[in-house]
Amino acid sequence: MNDLLLHGTISNLSDAIQARKMSIREVASWYVRRIASVDRAGAAFNAVRELVPDVEREAAHLDEELATGKSRGPLHGIPVLLKDNILTSDGLGAAGGAAALANFKPGREATIVRRLRAAGALVLGKANLTEFADYVSDVMPSGFSGAGGRVKNPQSGDEYGRGLGSSVGSAASVAASLAPFAIGSETQNSIQSPALASSVVGYKPSTGVVSRAGIIPLVPSQDSPGPLVRTVEDIVLVMTALAGPDAADTLGLECLHDIPSALQPRAPRQIRIGVPRRAMADRSDFAGLMPTFQAVLDELRKSGVSIVDPCDLPAAEQLQDVRSSVFPTEFKAAINSFLAENGSPSGIDSLQSLINWNEARPEAIPYGQSLLLAAQATRGLDDSQYRLDRRRDIYLARDAGIDAATKLGDVDVLMAPMAAAAKCTGKAGAPVLAIPVGKGPDGAPFGITLYAPRGKDAQLLQVGLTVFSIVGERIRAAI
Repeated sequence: MNDLLLHGTISNLSDAIQARKMSIREVASWYVRRIASVDRAGAAFNAVRELVPDVEREAAHLDEELATGKSRGPLHGIPVLLKDNILTSDGLGAAGGAAALANFKPGREATIVRRLRAAGALVLGKANLTEFADYVSDVMPSGFSGAGGRVKNPQSGDEYGRGLGSSVGSAASVAASLAPFAIGSETQNSIQSPALASSVVGYKPSTGVVSRAGIIPLVPSQDSPGPLVRTVEDIVLVMTALAGPDAADTLGLECLHDIPSALQPRAPRQIRIGVPRRAMADRSDFAGLMPTFQAVLDELRKSGVSIVDPCDLPAAEQLQDVRSSVFPTEFKAAINSFLAENGSPSGIDSLQSLINWNEARPEAIPYGQSLLLAAQATRGLDDSQYRLDRRRDIYLARDAGIDAATKLGDVDVLMAPMAAAAKCTGKAGAPVLAIPVGKGPDGAPFGITLYAPRGKDAQLLQVGLTVFSIVGERIRAAI
Protein backbone atom coordinates (compact mmCIF):
# COMPACT_ATOMS: atom_id res chain seq x y z
CA MET A 1 0.00 0.00 0.00
CA ASN A 2 2.78 2.43 0.91
CA ASP A 3 4.56 2.02 -2.42
CA LEU A 4 1.33 2.53 -4.37
CA LEU A 5 0.47 5.71 -2.47
CA LEU A 6 4.03 7.00 -2.69
CA HIS A 7 4.68 6.36 -6.37
CA GLY A 8 1.50 5.15 -8.05
CA THR A 9 -0.49 6.94 -10.71
CA ILE A 10 -4.13 7.96 -10.54
CA SER A 11 -4.91 4.92 -12.69
CA ASN A 12 -3.04 2.58 -10.31
CA LEU A 13 -4.78 4.01 -7.27
CA SER A 14 -8.18 4.01 -8.95
CA ASP A 15 -7.84 0.34 -9.86
CA ALA A 16 -7.05 -0.52 -6.22
CA ILE A 17 -9.97 1.53 -4.89
CA GLN A 18 -12.46 0.19 -7.43
CA ALA A 19 -11.36 -3.38 -6.63
CA ARG A 20 -11.86 -2.57 -2.90
CA LYS A 21 -8.25 -3.49 -2.13
CA MET A 22 -8.11 -0.36 0.00
CA SER A 23 -10.80 2.00 1.20
CA ILE A 24 -10.94 5.67 0.30
CA ARG A 25 -10.91 6.45 4.00
CA GLU A 26 -7.65 4.53 4.39
CA VAL A 27 -6.18 6.41 1.44
CA ALA A 28 -7.24 9.79 2.82
CA SER A 29 -5.84 8.96 6.27
CA TRP A 30 -2.52 7.90 4.78
CA TYR A 31 -2.07 11.22 2.93
CA VAL A 32 -3.13 13.25 5.98
CA ARG A 33 -0.48 11.44 8.04
CA ARG A 34 2.14 11.92 5.34
CA ILE A 35 1.44 15.65 5.17
CA ALA A 36 1.88 15.84 8.93
CA SER A 37 5.17 13.90 8.85
CA VAL A 38 7.01 15.39 5.85
CA ASP A 39 5.26 18.66 5.02
CA ARG A 40 4.52 20.13 8.45
CA ALA A 41 7.44 18.33 10.15
CA GLY A 42 10.46 16.37 8.92
CA ALA A 43 11.65 17.90 5.65
CA ALA A 44 8.99 20.62 6.14
CA PHE A 45 8.30 21.34 2.47
CA ASN A 46 5.44 23.69 3.45
CA ALA A 47 3.55 22.81 0.27
CA VAL A 48 0.15 22.47 1.99
CA ARG A 49 -1.47 25.51 3.56
CA GLU A 50 -4.65 23.96 4.95
CA LEU A 51 -6.49 20.63 5.16
CA VAL A 52 -10.22 19.94 5.08
CA PRO A 53 -11.10 19.23 8.76
CA ASP A 54 -13.61 16.46 8.07
CA VAL A 55 -11.95 14.90 5.03
CA GLU A 56 -12.28 11.37 6.42
CA ARG A 57 -16.04 11.79 6.74
CA GLU A 58 -16.29 12.72 3.06
CA ALA A 59 -14.01 9.77 2.24
CA ALA A 60 -16.35 7.46 4.13
CA HIS A 61 -19.29 8.81 2.10
CA LEU A 62 -17.47 8.03 -1.15
CA ASP A 63 -16.72 4.53 0.20
CA GLU A 64 -20.43 4.02 0.86
CA GLU A 65 -21.24 4.97 -2.73
CA LEU A 66 -18.83 2.33 -4.04
CA ALA A 67 -20.24 -0.24 -1.66
CA THR A 68 -23.69 0.30 -3.21
CA GLY A 69 -22.32 -0.08 -6.74
CA LYS A 70 -22.14 3.61 -7.59
CA SER A 71 -18.83 4.66 -9.10
CA ARG A 72 -18.34 8.16 -10.46
CA GLY A 73 -15.42 7.09 -12.62
CA PRO A 74 -11.63 6.87 -12.41
CA LEU A 75 -11.34 9.88 -10.06
CA HIS A 76 -13.74 8.38 -7.50
CA GLY A 77 -12.02 8.69 -4.13
CA ILE A 78 -8.76 10.09 -5.52
CA PRO A 79 -7.41 12.83 -3.21
CA VAL A 80 -6.54 16.21 -4.71
CA LEU A 81 -4.94 19.40 -3.39
CA LEU A 82 -6.05 22.75 -4.81
CA LYS A 83 -3.95 25.86 -5.32
CA ASP A 84 -4.94 28.46 -2.75
CA ASN A 85 -6.43 30.82 -5.33
CA ILE A 86 -9.28 28.38 -6.03
CA LEU A 87 -12.51 28.98 -4.12
CA THR A 88 -14.34 26.22 -2.23
CA SER A 89 -17.45 26.35 -0.04
CA ASP A 90 -16.31 23.78 2.52
CA GLY A 91 -14.77 26.19 5.01
CA LEU A 92 -11.30 26.27 3.45
CA GLY A 93 -9.73 29.67 2.96
CA ALA A 94 -8.68 31.19 -0.36
CA ALA A 95 -6.03 33.77 0.40
CA GLY A 96 -4.23 33.76 -2.92
CA GLY A 97 -1.15 33.75 -0.71
CA ALA A 98 -1.86 37.26 0.61
CA ALA A 99 -1.64 38.00 4.31
CA ALA A 100 -4.38 40.58 3.77
CA LEU A 101 -6.79 37.79 2.72
CA ALA A 102 -5.56 35.15 5.17
CA ASN A 103 -8.98 34.94 6.86
CA PHE A 104 -11.09 34.95 3.69
CA LYS A 105 -13.58 32.07 3.63
CA PRO A 106 -15.39 31.99 0.27
CA GLY A 107 -19.14 31.66 0.08
CA ARG A 108 -19.06 30.00 -3.33
CA GLU A 109 -17.23 27.23 -5.10
CA ALA A 110 -15.17 27.36 -8.29
CA THR A 111 -16.64 25.57 -11.28
CA ILE A 112 -13.64 23.25 -11.48
CA VAL A 113 -14.13 22.20 -7.85
CA ARG A 114 -17.76 21.31 -8.54
CA ARG A 115 -16.64 19.28 -11.54
CA LEU A 116 -13.95 17.47 -9.57
CA ARG A 117 -16.43 16.62 -6.82
CA ALA A 118 -18.96 15.41 -9.41
CA ALA A 119 -16.25 13.11 -10.78
CA GLY A 120 -15.71 11.71 -7.26
CA ALA A 121 -12.40 13.41 -6.43
CA LEU A 122 -11.74 13.95 -2.72
CA VAL A 123 -10.56 17.48 -1.89
CA LEU A 124 -7.84 17.17 0.78
CA GLY A 125 -7.05 20.85 1.17
CA LYS A 126 -5.16 23.80 -0.27
CA ALA A 127 -1.60 24.13 -1.57
CA ASN A 128 0.55 27.20 -0.99
CA LEU A 129 1.43 29.42 -3.94
CA THR A 130 3.54 32.39 -4.82
CA GLU A 131 1.47 35.34 -3.60
CA PHE A 132 -1.16 36.59 -6.06
CA ALA A 133 0.22 34.19 -8.68
CA ASP A 134 3.63 35.91 -8.50
CA TYR A 135 2.32 39.42 -9.06
CA VAL A 136 3.38 41.37 -6.00
CA SER A 137 7.06 42.21 -6.45
CA ASP A 138 9.58 41.77 -9.24
CA VAL A 139 12.17 40.46 -6.79
CA MET A 140 9.96 38.15 -4.73
CA PRO A 141 11.13 34.49 -4.90
CA SER A 142 8.77 31.84 -6.21
CA GLY A 143 7.04 29.99 -3.43
CA PHE A 144 6.85 32.94 -1.05
CA SER A 145 3.56 34.26 0.25
CA GLY A 146 2.65 36.46 3.18
CA ALA A 147 -0.07 34.02 4.16
CA GLY A 148 1.85 30.77 3.70
CA GLY A 149 5.59 31.39 4.00
CA ARG A 150 8.12 29.66 1.70
CA VAL A 151 7.66 26.37 -0.15
CA LYS A 152 10.65 24.03 -0.55
CA ASN A 153 11.32 21.83 -3.57
CA PRO A 154 11.23 18.10 -2.66
CA GLN A 155 13.78 17.45 -5.42
CA SER A 156 16.49 19.51 -3.74
CA GLY A 157 15.22 20.42 -0.29
CA ASP A 158 15.89 24.05 -1.18
CA GLU A 159 13.42 26.87 -1.61
CA TYR A 160 12.25 27.70 -5.13
CA GLY A 161 14.12 30.60 -6.71
CA ARG A 162 12.84 33.63 -8.56
CA GLY A 163 10.95 33.09 -11.81
CA LEU A 164 9.75 29.51 -11.27
CA GLY A 165 6.07 30.34 -11.36
CA SER A 166 3.35 30.33 -8.72
CA SER A 167 1.95 26.77 -8.63
CA VAL A 168 4.93 25.60 -6.58
CA GLY A 169 2.87 24.21 -3.70
CA SER A 170 0.80 22.15 -6.14
CA ALA A 171 3.93 20.81 -7.88
CA ALA A 172 5.75 20.11 -4.61
CA SER A 173 2.69 18.28 -3.26
CA VAL A 174 2.79 15.75 -6.09
CA ALA A 175 6.60 15.49 -6.02
CA ALA A 176 6.53 14.76 -2.26
CA SER A 177 3.60 12.30 -2.58
CA LEU A 178 1.28 14.45 -0.49
CA ALA A 179 -1.52 13.77 -3.00
CA PRO A 180 -1.81 11.81 -6.26
CA PHE A 181 -2.62 15.03 -8.11
CA ALA A 182 -3.01 18.73 -7.58
CA ILE A 183 -4.56 21.63 -9.43
CA GLY A 184 -2.54 24.71 -10.27
CA SER A 185 -3.07 27.67 -12.57
CA GLU A 186 -0.94 29.37 -15.18
CA THR A 187 -0.93 32.79 -16.75
CA GLN A 188 2.48 32.55 -18.39
CA ASN A 189 4.78 30.21 -16.50
CA SER A 190 3.11 28.97 -13.36
CA ILE A 191 2.36 25.31 -14.11
CA GLN A 192 5.12 24.38 -16.56
CA SER A 193 8.09 25.80 -14.59
CA PRO A 194 7.13 24.39 -11.16
CA ALA A 195 6.34 21.03 -12.76
CA LEU A 196 9.72 20.76 -14.45
CA ALA A 197 11.64 22.06 -11.44
CA SER A 198 9.87 19.44 -9.31
CA SER A 199 10.07 16.55 -11.83
CA VAL A 200 6.32 16.10 -12.22
CA VAL A 201 4.05 16.33 -15.25
CA GLY A 202 2.05 19.54 -15.65
CA TYR A 203 -0.57 20.73 -18.11
CA LYS A 204 -1.85 24.21 -18.88
CA PRO A 205 -4.91 23.92 -21.15
CA SER A 206 -5.84 26.40 -23.84
CA THR A 207 -7.52 29.42 -22.31
CA GLY A 208 -11.24 28.72 -22.26
CA VAL A 209 -11.04 24.92 -22.22
CA VAL A 210 -11.31 24.88 -18.41
CA SER A 211 -13.45 27.39 -16.53
CA ARG A 212 -11.76 30.08 -14.44
CA ALA A 213 -14.95 31.01 -12.58
CA GLY A 214 -14.28 31.07 -8.85
CA ILE A 215 -10.50 31.49 -9.14
CA ILE A 216 -8.65 34.61 -7.97
CA PRO A 217 -7.57 36.16 -11.30
CA LEU A 218 -4.28 37.49 -12.54
CA VAL A 219 -4.66 38.19 -16.28
CA PRO A 220 -8.05 36.91 -17.49
CA SER A 221 -7.06 36.86 -21.16
CA GLN A 222 -4.28 34.39 -20.29
CA ASP A 223 -5.28 32.57 -17.06
CA SER A 224 -5.97 28.84 -17.15
CA PRO A 225 -6.14 26.21 -14.38
CA GLY A 226 -4.67 22.79 -14.96
CA PRO A 227 -3.42 19.56 -13.31
CA LEU A 228 -0.05 18.45 -11.95
CA VAL A 229 0.39 14.67 -11.85
CA ARG A 230 2.89 11.85 -12.47
CA THR A 231 2.00 10.75 -16.03
CA VAL A 232 0.41 12.13 -19.19
CA GLU A 233 -2.26 9.42 -18.91
CA ASP A 234 -3.27 10.98 -15.60
CA ILE A 235 -3.46 14.40 -17.28
CA VAL A 236 -6.07 12.97 -19.67
CA LEU A 237 -8.10 11.50 -16.79
CA VAL A 238 -8.20 14.81 -14.92
CA MET A 239 -8.80 16.93 -18.01
CA THR A 240 -11.76 14.77 -18.98
CA ALA A 241 -13.41 15.90 -15.73
CA LEU A 242 -12.31 19.55 -15.91
CA ALA A 243 -12.86 20.52 -19.55
CA GLY A 244 -16.08 22.00 -20.87
CA PRO A 245 -17.97 25.27 -21.36
CA ASP A 246 -19.26 27.30 -18.43
CA ALA A 247 -21.73 30.18 -18.65
CA ALA A 248 -19.90 31.77 -15.72
CA ASP A 249 -16.74 32.05 -17.86
CA THR A 250 -17.82 33.07 -21.34
CA LEU A 251 -14.31 32.68 -22.79
CA GLY A 252 -15.03 28.95 -22.75
CA LEU A 253 -17.98 29.41 -25.09
CA GLU A 254 -15.58 30.27 -27.93
CA CYS A 255 -13.22 27.35 -27.21
CA LEU A 256 -15.51 24.32 -27.20
CA HIS A 257 -12.94 21.55 -27.01
CA ASP A 258 -13.58 18.52 -24.84
CA ILE A 259 -10.89 15.99 -23.94
CA PRO A 260 -12.07 12.48 -24.88
CA SER A 261 -11.64 10.00 -22.04
CA ALA A 262 -10.53 7.35 -24.55
CA LEU A 263 -7.82 9.57 -26.06
CA GLN A 264 -5.29 7.32 -27.76
CA PRO A 265 -1.57 8.00 -28.32
CA ARG A 266 -0.37 8.47 -31.87
CA ALA A 267 2.07 6.08 -33.47
CA PRO A 268 5.56 7.65 -33.45
CA ARG A 269 5.76 7.65 -37.25
CA GLN A 270 2.55 9.69 -37.38
CA ILE A 271 4.08 12.49 -35.29
CA ARG A 272 5.94 15.58 -36.51
CA ILE A 273 7.53 17.81 -33.87
CA GLY A 274 9.00 21.23 -34.64
CA VAL A 275 11.90 22.76 -32.70
CA PRO A 276 11.89 26.57 -32.63
CA ARG A 277 15.49 27.66 -32.25
CA ARG A 278 15.75 31.43 -32.79
CA ALA A 279 15.19 33.33 -29.54
CA MET A 280 13.74 30.12 -28.10
CA ALA A 281 15.86 26.99 -27.60
CA ASP A 282 19.03 28.72 -28.78
CA ARG A 283 19.19 31.29 -26.01
CA SER A 284 22.19 31.87 -23.79
CA ASP A 285 20.26 30.92 -20.64
CA PHE A 286 19.65 27.44 -22.08
CA ALA A 287 23.10 26.86 -23.61
CA GLY A 288 24.22 24.49 -20.86
CA LEU A 289 21.14 22.33 -21.34
CA MET A 290 21.51 21.76 -25.08
CA PRO A 291 23.32 18.37 -24.82
CA THR A 292 20.48 17.06 -22.65
CA PHE A 293 17.85 18.55 -24.95
CA GLN A 294 19.61 17.00 -27.96
CA ALA A 295 19.57 13.60 -26.26
CA VAL A 296 15.79 13.83 -26.03
CA LEU A 297 15.51 14.77 -29.72
CA ASP A 298 17.77 11.86 -30.68
CA GLU A 299 15.69 9.41 -28.68
CA LEU A 300 12.50 10.62 -30.33
CA ARG A 301 14.07 10.32 -33.79
CA LYS A 302 15.23 6.75 -33.05
CA SER A 303 11.66 5.85 -32.14
CA GLY A 304 10.36 7.07 -35.49
CA VAL A 305 9.17 10.59 -34.66
CA SER A 306 9.89 13.15 -37.38
CA ILE A 307 11.79 16.14 -35.99
CA VAL A 308 11.68 19.39 -37.97
CA ASP A 309 14.70 21.32 -36.70
CA PRO A 310 14.71 24.27 -36.93
CA CYS A 311 11.03 25.19 -37.05
CA ASP A 312 11.16 28.83 -36.05
CA LEU A 313 8.50 31.31 -35.05
CA PRO A 314 8.62 34.19 -37.56
CA ALA A 315 8.12 36.72 -34.75
CA ALA A 316 10.45 35.01 -32.27
CA GLU A 317 12.81 37.93 -31.68
CA GLN A 318 10.03 40.53 -31.51
CA LEU A 319 8.10 38.41 -29.04
CA GLN A 320 11.12 37.90 -26.83
CA ASP A 321 11.77 41.64 -26.63
CA VAL A 322 8.17 42.84 -26.31
CA ARG A 323 7.06 44.71 -23.20
CA SER A 324 3.33 44.93 -22.63
CA SER A 325 0.82 46.72 -20.41
CA VAL A 326 -1.51 43.70 -20.46
CA PHE A 327 -0.48 42.19 -17.12
CA PRO A 328 -0.83 45.28 -14.90
CA THR A 329 -3.93 46.59 -16.68
CA GLU A 330 -5.90 43.35 -16.57
CA PHE A 331 -4.78 42.51 -13.03
CA LYS A 332 -6.08 45.81 -11.64
CA ALA A 333 -9.44 45.45 -13.39
CA ALA A 334 -9.79 41.76 -12.55
CA ILE A 335 -8.82 41.94 -8.87
CA ASN A 336 -11.11 44.94 -8.30
CA SER A 337 -14.01 42.99 -9.82
CA PHE A 338 -13.16 39.86 -7.82
CA LEU A 339 -13.03 41.73 -4.51
CA ALA A 340 -16.35 43.46 -5.23
CA GLU A 341 -18.07 40.23 -6.29
CA ASN A 342 -16.92 38.49 -3.10
CA GLY A 343 -18.09 41.14 -0.65
CA SER A 344 -14.74 42.84 0.06
CA PRO A 345 -13.10 39.86 1.77
CA SER A 346 -11.30 40.72 5.01
CA GLY A 347 -12.28 44.34 4.39
CA ILE A 348 -10.20 44.59 1.20
CA ASP A 349 -12.43 46.19 -1.43
CA SER A 350 -9.94 47.22 -4.13
CA LEU A 351 -6.34 46.99 -5.27
CA GLN A 352 -5.69 50.36 -3.63
CA SER A 353 -7.16 49.01 -0.39
CA LEU A 354 -4.79 46.03 -0.61
CA ILE A 355 -1.81 48.31 -1.22
CA ASN A 356 -2.79 50.43 1.79
CA TRP A 357 -3.11 47.33 3.98
CA ASN A 358 0.36 46.18 2.94
CA GLU A 359 1.90 49.60 3.49
CA ALA A 360 0.60 49.58 7.05
CA ARG A 361 2.12 46.12 7.62
CA PRO A 362 5.48 46.01 5.77
CA GLU A 363 6.37 42.71 7.48
CA ALA A 364 3.71 41.07 5.26
CA ILE A 365 5.52 42.14 2.07
CA PRO A 366 9.27 41.80 2.79
CA TYR A 367 10.05 42.05 -0.95
CA GLY A 368 7.90 45.13 -1.49
CA GLN A 369 4.91 45.49 -3.80
CA SER A 370 6.33 47.05 -6.96
CA LEU A 371 4.02 45.09 -9.27
CA LEU A 372 0.90 45.99 -7.30
CA LEU A 373 1.87 49.66 -7.48
CA ALA A 374 2.48 49.42 -11.22
CA ALA A 375 -0.93 47.82 -11.71
CA GLN A 376 -2.66 50.50 -9.66
CA ALA A 377 -1.14 53.16 -11.93
CA THR A 378 -2.76 51.73 -15.09
CA ARG A 379 -5.67 53.49 -16.78
CA GLY A 380 -8.20 50.70 -17.34
CA LEU A 381 -9.32 48.33 -20.07
CA ASP A 382 -10.45 51.21 -22.29
CA ASP A 383 -6.90 52.55 -22.44
CA SER A 384 -5.71 52.66 -26.05
CA GLN A 385 -2.21 51.46 -25.15
CA TYR A 386 -3.61 48.36 -23.41
CA ARG A 387 -5.76 47.52 -26.42
CA LEU A 388 -2.85 48.00 -28.79
CA ASP A 389 -0.61 45.84 -26.60
CA ARG A 390 -3.14 43.01 -26.38
CA ARG A 391 -3.66 42.96 -30.15
CA ARG A 392 0.12 42.94 -30.63
CA ASP A 393 0.53 40.11 -28.10
CA ILE A 394 -1.99 37.97 -29.97
CA TYR A 395 -0.44 38.69 -33.37
CA LEU A 396 3.12 37.96 -32.28
CA ALA A 397 2.31 34.88 -30.19
CA ARG A 398 -0.38 33.30 -32.39
CA ASP A 399 -0.50 34.65 -35.95
CA ALA A 400 3.26 35.17 -36.39
CA GLY A 401 4.15 32.78 -33.60
CA ILE A 402 2.87 29.32 -32.74
CA ASP A 403 0.25 29.10 -35.50
CA ALA A 404 2.71 30.26 -38.15
CA ALA A 405 5.48 27.89 -37.05
CA THR A 406 3.24 24.82 -37.02
CA LYS A 407 1.90 25.66 -40.49
CA LEU A 408 5.24 26.52 -42.05
CA GLY A 409 6.88 23.39 -40.63
CA ASP A 410 3.81 21.19 -41.19
CA VAL A 411 4.17 19.87 -37.63
CA ASP A 412 1.70 18.67 -35.02
CA VAL A 413 3.34 20.34 -32.01
CA LEU A 414 6.38 22.40 -31.05
CA MET A 415 8.98 21.50 -28.43
CA ALA A 416 11.23 23.55 -26.16
CA PRO A 417 13.72 22.91 -23.34
CA MET A 418 12.24 23.64 -19.94
CA ALA A 419 9.87 26.66 -20.05
CA ALA A 420 11.66 28.46 -22.90
CA ALA A 421 8.35 29.11 -24.67
CA ALA A 422 6.40 30.32 -21.63
CA LYS A 423 6.10 33.95 -22.73
CA CYS A 424 4.81 32.88 -26.13
CA THR A 425 2.39 30.22 -24.90
CA GLY A 426 1.04 32.55 -22.22
CA LYS A 427 0.23 35.41 -24.59
CA ALA A 428 -1.20 32.98 -27.16
CA GLY A 429 -3.44 31.22 -24.64
CA ALA A 430 -1.92 28.02 -26.03
CA PRO A 431 -1.88 24.58 -24.37
CA VAL A 432 1.41 23.45 -22.81
CA LEU A 433 2.48 20.01 -21.60
CA ALA A 434 5.53 19.82 -19.30
CA ILE A 435 7.32 16.46 -19.19
CA PRO A 436 10.30 15.76 -16.88
CA VAL A 437 13.00 13.69 -18.58
CA GLY A 438 15.84 13.47 -16.10
CA LYS A 439 18.55 15.85 -14.94
CA GLY A 440 20.69 18.43 -16.67
CA PRO A 441 24.51 18.72 -16.52
CA ASP A 442 24.24 20.61 -13.22
CA GLY A 443 22.20 17.82 -11.63
CA ALA A 444 19.02 19.88 -11.49
CA PRO A 445 15.75 18.47 -12.86
CA PHE A 446 15.39 18.85 -16.62
CA GLY A 447 12.38 18.53 -18.85
CA ILE A 448 10.71 19.57 -22.07
CA THR A 449 7.55 21.42 -22.95
CA LEU A 450 5.32 20.49 -25.86
CA TYR A 451 2.92 23.15 -27.11
CA ALA A 452 0.43 23.69 -29.92
CA PRO A 453 -1.97 26.32 -31.25
CA ARG A 454 -4.82 27.37 -28.96
CA GLY A 455 -7.66 24.84 -29.07
CA LYS A 456 -5.46 21.91 -30.14
CA ASP A 457 -5.50 20.31 -26.68
CA ALA A 458 -6.59 16.83 -27.74
CA GLN A 459 -3.93 16.73 -30.47
CA LEU A 460 -1.24 17.91 -28.04
CA LEU A 461 -2.19 15.28 -25.46
CA GLN A 462 -2.22 12.52 -28.09
CA VAL A 463 1.35 13.42 -29.01
CA GLY A 464 2.24 13.85 -25.34
CA LEU A 465 1.11 10.33 -24.50
CA THR A 466 3.51 8.96 -27.08
CA VAL A 467 6.41 11.26 -26.20
CA PHE A 468 6.08 10.42 -22.51
CA SER A 469 6.15 6.70 -23.28
CA ILE A 470 9.37 7.20 -25.23
CA VAL A 471 11.37 9.66 -23.13
CA GLY A 472 9.63 9.61 -19.77
CA GLU A 473 11.40 6.44 -18.71
CA ARG A 474 14.31 5.74 -21.09
CA ILE A 475 15.87 9.19 -21.00
CA ARG A 476 15.18 9.55 -17.30
CA ALA A 477 17.18 6.41 -16.64
CA ALA A 478 19.99 7.28 -19.06
CA ILE A 479 20.75 10.86 -18.06
